[in-house]
Order: sequence, then C-alpha cells, then structure tokens
Amino acid sequence: MHGVRNSLLDRQIAALGLPCIKIPIPNACTNETYDARMATAIGQIQAQGVEHIVFGDLFLEDIRAYREERLAKAHMQGVFPLWKRDTEALAEEMIASGLVAHLVCVDPKKVDRRFAGRKFDRKLLDELPESVDPCGENGEFHTVVSAGPMFASPIPIEVGEVVERDGFVFADVVAI
Repeated sequence: MHGVRNSLLDRQIAALGLPCIKIPIPNACTNETYDARMATAIGQIQAQGVEHIVFGDLFLEDIRAYREERLAKAHMQGVFPLWKRDTEALAEEMIASGLVAHLVCVDPKKVDRRFAGRKFDRKLLDELPESVDPCGENGEFHTVVSAGPMFASPIPIEVGEVVERDGFVFADVVAI
C-alpha cells in the first residue's frame, strides 16, 4: 500500500538493527493469499520463540480484531502500545522526537494529491483538512520514515516522481 522501494526498506532495516522477515505479496493481493503468507511468516517467527507481535494500530477496532484473531490461531498475542492514543497529540510527539517522515501514498478522495511527497511536519498538520486524521489512521495517507530516535542514523532521501495508479497517488521516495 505504501509503494516504498525495497532499497529504502533495506536501509530502514539496517538503521533499526533488528531482524526482519520480508513478506512479498502481489499487487491486488487477495485476502486468502495475504492470510496464507502472513500465517507462514508467523510460523517462522513463532519457531524462533516469539510470542508477541507489536502493532502501531490506533483505533480501528476491525483491524485489531483481525490481527488478534490471526495471532490467536498461532497461540500468539498482539501488543498495541498506541491503542486509543489521541492522534493529534501523537503526531506532535512524533515530530518533536525528531521523527522524519514523508507522505508516500495519499487517497485523493480524502487528501489533495499535492500532499504526496510532503514532509510530515507541523506545517503539513496545519494544512490537513479537519476531516483527516493527523496520523492518517483512516487510510487518508501512508508515510515512510527516514530518521528518528529508533534509527542508528538518518537515511538521506530524495522525493521523486508523483504518479497516480489504482485510485491512489504515490510519491517515489528514494534513499540516496
């Protein structure tokens, strides 16, 4: 959904210094394919002794229920540290912490396409329409992070071409 290049994802993984399992899914992925691939990955993680998976979900009950149901089948639990946090305060906290992110995908039915590629900062928050969640929790936008306290070092990026496909607007963010 984010449309982020694998090369940038690899740089994020290196900056985090954590193990990672990439789960490739095809465009227009069916729920069955997604569920099967996630079940395989959960099995791999579980085999390593992992019992909990952390999610950044904020308030979408159906998404949380879906995740918890899938994990329960594997006798695992989800951890939701941001659950029910005020998204306006959370957005401010993220920016204040030094997090640097850019909008890589916007839903043009909810957010003007001019927001694609923009830096997630105070100015952007001020310009978002009232109907848009400051963290994009309703799918209004998706971001990619290039710096923050969780990274060993920032990832220099460049915002490239902005294109529309499959009803969404994508900004090509490239690690340089």
